[in-house]
Amino acid sequence: MRFVRFNEDRLGVLTDDDGVVDLTDRLGIDAADPLVEYINGDYDASQYADEDPDYDRSEVELGSPVERPGKVIAAPLNYENHIEEALADRDITTEEWFSIEDKGYFLKAPSSVVGPDHGVELPFSDRRVDHEIELAFVMGDDVKDVDAEDAWEHIFGYTILLDISVRGDQDRSNRKSYDTFTVIGPAVVTADEIDDPQDLQMELELNGDRKQYENTGDMVYTCADVV
Repeated sequence: MRFVRFNEDRLGVLTDDDGVVDLTDRLGIDAADPLVEYINGDYDASQYADEDPDYDRSEVELGSPVERPGKVIAAPLNYENHIEEALADRDITTEEWFSIEDKGYFLKAPSSVVGPDHGVELPFSDRRVDHEIELAFVMGDDVKDVDAEDAWEHIFGYTILLDISVRGDQDRSNRKSYDTFTVIGPAVVTADEIDDPQDLQMELELNGDRKQYENTGDMVYTCADVV
């Protein structure tokens, strides 16, 4: 299933024909972050997945599937192609090659999260700002220190995240945490719908020009490693 949060606090399922089935009243969900309520509660939306849509996608405003994640954890330089790009471009990194084991992960402020219909607001007109398409995932359980081979069963679903960065010498979390710098969505696709999360093709276009074309199989650390 493909879950969406729309019109601020409504939970829906995105259909194959780009419609939205409203689950909010059908499931009796009354929460500011309805997908979190769904994950934590005793709900089952499968019976409504084939319902006729209540709305067309164009009639609603899609927010980030999770409005305010407790944490947004990210792995730096986690694609082979991006490592090569970063080493060749000193605007991206002024350091020599480092591994995630060296630097660890970094956090993005939850306040930087917006949905795909919101748009990105640039805080500076005189500094370079880059955008990177990422595979993101939403946890279904609170877990810590589980083995990588066991981590998959704790992931609720997968989504697209647009990671926006101001280039410069400041701390990475600082440069990536301005308002609107974490665009998530449109939908969280449940894990049972994804045959292999480490074999997904992702493409980013800007004004019709392809800027990125990555496969998640090129990730240095897999989703399970991150968990």
